[in-house]
Amino acid sequence: MSSERLAALLDEYAQLEKRLADPAIHADQSVARRVGRRYAELSPLHKAADELEQARADLAAARELAAEDPSFAGEAESIAAGLPALEERLAELLIPRDPHDAKDVIVEIKAGEGGEESALFAGDLLRMYTRYAERRGWLTEVIDAQDSDLGGVKDVSLAIKTKGVPEGGNGVWSRLKWEGGVHRVQRVPVTESQGRIHTSAAGVLVLPEAEDVDVTIDPNDLRIDVFRSSGPGGQSVNTTDSAVRITHVPTGIVVSCQNEKSQLQNREQAMRILRARLLAAAQEQADAAASDARKAQVRTVDRSERIRTYNFPQNRITDHRIGYTAYNLDLALAGELDGVLDALADADRAARLAADPELTRR
Repeated sequence: MSSERLAALLDEYAQLEKRLADPAIHADQSVARRVGRRYAELSPLHKAADELEQARADLAAARELAAEDPSFAGEAESIAAGLPALEERLAELLIPRDPHDAKDVIVEIKAGEGGEESALFAGDLLRMYTRYAERRGWLTEVIDAQDSDLGGVKDVSLAIKTKGVPEGGNGVWSRLKWEGGVHRVQRVPVTESQGRIHTSAAGVLVLPEAEDVDVTIDPNDLRIDVFRSSGPGGQSVNTTDSAVRITHVPTGIVVSCQNEKSQLQNREQAMRILRARLLAAAQEQADAAASDARKAQVRTVDRSERIRTYNFPQNRITDHRIGYTAYNLDLALAGELDGVLDALADADRAARLAADPELTRR
């Protein structure tokens, strides 16, 4: 494993520890939160390095004692047998992490092909992610939503965040970043009188929520329009022009928000989504310039691909990127997503190790 990389990260951990011990840092909560997240991210590495160093010291001592007293030979062998697991754990923690892993996210779900059935499926996905967040103890907030006539959603933006600093730097993004793509459903729609199975789809976009320091937006680059909010079927939600549409002229990104009652609140929510989209766009540009090995990883999958199928007649969920299949669709829709998410995380970890053989070098 790279001793230089390990030394640099442990030095960074020590510097962060000093900064957090300084009361002055808490005068700016955004800075304190950012430093705290990075410190939490490096804490498992620091602990693993300490355990390995202690084990090696114990082994040296046991072997020295065994040279004088053979009864210590068994203890030395036991310690030596445990070293590979500690080294493997440290090697995994040295894998370069996704810089957004500690971040909260904004999940955008859009109904696709399939009309009302697609909107109903988009509503199912919204409930699935909301229930998963509840299981993890995360907070959820619907930023904006356009409902359909039959109770589904045409378009919804859902913010999901951790309470406080995420343990080990594993924020919402570290778990849900795999979800971006086209999700396909196969079932008999409620609108189908013949009992035939239909296929429809919904698109999911997962964005790491950007802080002000992550993205700089020039106000002169924005075109802001206001309009009257409308609900399903076109009826007016209110009688004032409170809905806001923001266009980022340099990139052409357009964000609309109408859920809140005031124009100011809708503008603030729209800016949250715009910052997240700009951060994601910048990351995609960086990924495009990365090596073939990085682009081949699970997490950089083309969002235009159909990544997952939800088959109701067979109670089956299939993730096409890694060949994962399970017959517990009912549980997955109830928020039990850890099976497929763990499989995706394992595949990504294996890809990272394969892409950087130095990490497994002893």
